Amino acid sequence: MQTADYFLPIILLTGVVLSVKSHKLTLPAALTAAILGVCLYLGAGYFGILMAAVLFLMATVATAQKSMVKEALFIAEKNQGQRTAGQVLANVGMAGLMGLLCFFYPAKIGVLRLMMAASLASAAADTVSSELGTVYGRHFYNIISLKPDQRGLDGVISLEGTLCGFAASVIIATVYALSFGWNLNFWWIIIAGTVGNLADSVLGATLERKGYLGNNAVNFLNTVVAALVSMMLFLSA
Repeated sequence: MQTADYFLPIILLTGVVLSVKSHKLTLPAALTAAILGVCLYLGAGYFGILMAAVLFLMATVATAQKSMVKEALFIAEKNQGQRTAGQVLANVGMAGLMGLLCFFYPAKIGVLRLMMAASLASAAADTVSSELGTVYGRHFYNIISLKPDQRGLDGVISLEGTLCGFAASVIIATVYALSFGWNLNFWWIIIAGTVGNLADSVLGATLERKGYLGNNAVNFLNTVVAALVSMMLFLSA
């Protein structure tokens, strides 16, 4: 174990304690996040954990915005935004899997790290666009029909929310680029994160509204879509 690796348990344990004490994560969710943190570290070092931490921070801030308005509209997160293990897996599970694959297949680490970052960018874009769009959006549309629809419903988007989600993808891409260089991957992450976010809305307007998929499944699938899009962009460049 390298010297720097000794800090990993301290960082993860601190994260578990703080997230539980602040009621941002349940204990099972915090432990799940710690395990995924190890996976991210195996694939991208401390920058992998940093990307997930930035995602968590953005999600926390976005969820807290105008919480009373969200409660009045019955669209607020349950348990005051305290996230469960299922929600953590839905948002970071794909990135954790990519981290493990980086460790076992180092020859493919370039594309696998990109897919990791893209999945986190999509998770960030989805959460931020949903939480901020519902309170700061002015006009709301069904992503399938593009007709006006009720805000807060699955598959309903706004221009403001979409732009906020785009900005979240840019932030994750920036964290990635600070570690692994400013190249085309920066743009691939932003594009993939945005596509994944839109895919989440499409799934929400169709399969989730009809009860075929739950919210966690839709959230996980949007990260899978983003990872696959980034892979195709990488291979086509």
